[in-house]
Amino acid sequence: MNYENSKFVLGATRGDGVVGENITNNLRTISAIPHDIPAKIQEFEVRGEVFMPVDVFEKLNETQKENNLKVFANPRNAAAGSLRQLDAAITKERNLSMFAYYGRIDSNELMINSHSEMLEFLKSQGFNVNPNYKLCRNVYEAIEYCKYWDEKRKSLDYATDGVVIKINNFYLQNDMGFTARAPRWATAYKFPPEEMSTIVENIEVNVGRSGAVTPVAVLKPVFISGSTVQRATLHNFDEIKRLNINIGDRVLIKKAAEIIPKVICVTEHATNKLTPFEPPEFCPSCGARLVPVEGEVNLYCPNTRGCPEQIKAKIEYWVSKDCMDMDGIGGNLVSQLVDTGMVCTPADLYKLTIDDLMRLNLIADKSAQNIYNVIQNSKNPTLARFINALGIRHVGKEMSELLANTFLSLDALKKATYEDLIAIDGCGEKIAVSVLDFFSDSYNNVILNQLQACGVIPAQVEDNRVSQILEGMTFVITGTLSDTRDKFSAMIKAHGGKTSSSVSKNTSYVLAGDNPGSKYDKAVTLGVKILNENEFKKMIGD
Repeated sequence: MNYENSKFVLGATRGDGVVGENITNNLRTISAIPHDIPAKIQEFEVRGEVFMPVDVFEKLNETQKENNLKVFANPRNAAAGSLRQLDAAITKERNLSMFAYYGRIDSNELMINSHSEMLEFLKSQGFNVNPNYKLCRNVYEAIEYCKYWDEKRKSLDYATDGVVIKINNFYLQNDMGFTARAPRWATAYKFPPEEMSTIVENIEVNVGRSGAVTPVAVLKPVFISGSTVQRATLHNFDEIKRLNINIGDRVLIKKAAEIIPKVICVTEHATNKLTPFEPPEFCPSCGARLVPVEGEVNLYCPNTRGCPEQIKAKIEYWVSKDCMDMDGIGGNLVSQLVDTGMVCTPADLYKLTIDDLMRLNLIADKSAQNIYNVIQNSKNPTLARFINALGIRHVGKEMSELLANTFLSLDALKKATYEDLIAIDGCGEKIAVSVLDFFSDSYNNVILNQLQACGVIPAQVEDNRVSQILEGMTFVITGTLSDTRDKFSAMIKAHGGKTSSSVSKNTSYVLAGDNPGSKYDKAVTLGVKILNENEFKKMIGD
């Protein structure tokens, strides 16, 4: 949330860490977020987490049931869905709250030098700060505090899966810097997951977007970690054998990361001696004979372009938050679109009219218009999102970002050679072959051409390189330098180089500051050239 001249002017989701979604109007409906603050500050940024109290969540699901609407899986999902509503009035009805966790004032005019001082300042400005934070004098106090909340958390009116431990002093935070994904000065301690016992009522088989066939345990409903669980993945058929699980067995379940239900073990086998569960021979969706893949435990449906469940899964992935981010288009709507034959490929989504959408169940004028707008507004995604949405085997969100930042445009990626791909730090042979196979497939190219004809064109990545001096070179940074490692990493990339987190025979240089660690020793052993800061700056002409 951004405040200018002490007034709330902009609120956005975290998004992919660089680009988020503007939800200012929805945030204005939350009473825990002040519209104005007493202190006179020209620019102030506040970060926090919007949440739905457990009692509000339970009342919401009761209302959903009474109106024959889909119930929410847990408070976290309910809060996220409520926060991203197109109609702010709906968000207001959901009675959301927010904890402010971080504030940033670039000028430091208020002389706030630590995280705890910032939290006290946020409280004084009307923000809702979690009252259960503690300033610990050493790591042992932090450990004891985590142990205390492992049990005490059950009395809270909001869902939590751990404690975040942060370095308090801002100067130390700045010195520690960030990794590619998170600050080095903060870490999350996750509570051991809650475990519950229940009965396996059935074992179903699902087909995913890759064609992988996955067994799923249908459970007698049980409440665990803030929500009712009725299904849990069994991962693959080897896992069924390992667990020795069958219909009617009593099992112990938990939620991995407090979110995904998982069967831990069988605690009691069914008394009725049922025939052991056997993997299916044919796809439950299209009837194609399932096939194994060398080196993998899964069975696969080979009907990649005609299997209804695969098509649905691919479309659901295409519209998901990490891909084309079509908010409001969920599984039920996708199922209708595929079952009616309106949509078979992602390109078909962009050919839908408002009249087409109104022919679907429970879609009225306003909903149809909103869905149509969401689809049309997704036509110019970032290149990374577009690559991710393509569903290239072995290429996920992070690899999509690497490919986007390396090749800068879709055309350049399509022309990439095996050598180009394998040269990317983190891109192995399996990924490189998969990318090449995808773009050499004539069917995939037909879909890409159809998408382009519909106006779906990903934005090119801006080339921020100032020179190509370090082109083809890979650097590893170690030790304490005059600025953060992130700054030096940015310098390397700005001059065409790449960075890696580990030293290998492919490393071009190790940039070493004071008190270097084991990476320095490994560089010496491998004969990798080591640069100090001055030598590096001369290399780039600084």
